Amino acid sequence: MASHAPSTYVQPASTNPFVRIVQKISTVAGWASALMILGAVLLTCQMIFVRFVLNGSTVWQTEIVVYLVIAATLVGLPFVQCQRGHVNVDLIPMALRVQARFGLACLTLCGSIIITAVMLFYGYDYWHFALSRGWTSDTVTAVPLWIPYLSLPVGFGLLLLQLSADFVALLTKSETPFGLEA
Repeated sequence: MASHAPSTYVQPASTNPFVRIVQKISTVAGWASALMILGAVLLTCQMIFVRFVLNGSTVWQTEIVVYLVIAATLVGLPFVQCQRGHVNVDLIPMALRVQARFGLACLTLCGSIIITAVMLFYGYDYWHFALSRGWTSDTVTAVPLWIPYLSLPVGFGLLLLQLSADFVALLTKSETPFGLEA
């Protein structure tokens, strides 16, 4: 039977300085993500009040809320990875021996790093394209799209950094992620 981490699980402090620094960066990204979600919720409440109580126009609120939620999702990626908060199906790793689990963890992390690096490359390209072309949203507010698109390279860059730190921690055995302590 697999043991489950409590809901207040905090990533243990690593002995590796690189891993510790990246964990702190991921924690800051998590707080930034939480503040963006809070801002989106408060803005939604303000929008509801203006629209239905004051019978006023809410021209810009919906667009900004969407941008905040998307940015919070992307910027929050490294924090979720650091806290191991993602959905985890560990049936196969539990059935394997420790050496095979280690190999599977290396393979999984390498695959994740490659996919995230590709997403970072294309996210940066898309952001840079919007910046260089001066794209704006097709709304009354005409938000310069490089601002919300910036969350693509920032989020995937921070996730790539966290995945790299996880890989370093795995190789140096400064942490025992993925059930390898057995």
